[in-house]
Amino acid sequence: MPACWWIDLPETDYKQALDLQLAVVSAKTAGRLDADVILCVEHPRIFTLGRRGGRENLCVTDHFLAEKGVSVVPTDRGGNITYHGPGQLVAYPIIDLNRRRLKVVEFVSGLEQAMILTAGHWGIDARTDPANRGVWLNGDKLGSIGITVRRGVSFHGLALNVNTDMEPFTWINPCGLDQVRMTSFERHLNGPVAMAEARQEMAAHLAEVFGIALTTVGLEQLYAEIELGD
Repeated sequence: MPACWWIDLPETDYKQALDLQLAVVSAKTAGRLDADVILCVEHPRIFTLGRRGGRENLCVTDHFLAEKGVSVVPTDRGGNITYHGPGQLVAYPIIDLNRRRLKVVEFVSGLEQAMILTAGHWGIDARTDPANRGVWLNGDKLGSIGITVRRGVSFHGLALNVNTDMEPFTWINPCGLDQVRMTSFERHLNGPVAMAEARQEMAAHLAEVFGIALTTVGLEQLYAEIELGD
């Protein structure tokens, strides 16, 4: 099996992270990169739209968002509208599903399980919902999933609310679901948790769920392998 690289990014602009994902996908599908890659990141505040759209689930005006400094960006991931912001743990697994003999539904279920196990480290009893993807806590949504698969290679991924500001979620119908309330580790525990620890837990549980050994790699090495300049 190919190696799997874990790359810890600082807070990164959404479009910049997406461009990096696309560059990795291109390198993998062209045969220039054998390793699978998982990018771990937080984003500045932004709403993203999925393939099913989602602007109709935006409950505030463009003027309001401009005043708040929050943009709305269409993407090609699955799902509907969602929010990203600091304190939210985002993982983008760029994985050759065919080589790892993973069906898409198995892969998505594995991402859910990794979020559940990560939450469990803090005694948080997160669960799946047969009717809706993602992970849930006492009827509130704790984590979301939206992926794309191109020529057997996955990208986009999961977003787990750790210390996330919950207010922007009230400006949308999250994931296109009316009357759904979002929650976070911080809200449930009445205090923040260390993001570095949350990232470490997520790395460990993704490795556990998918039976892979993760190697931490710097961005410079990834750039060199995919022939991408700074």
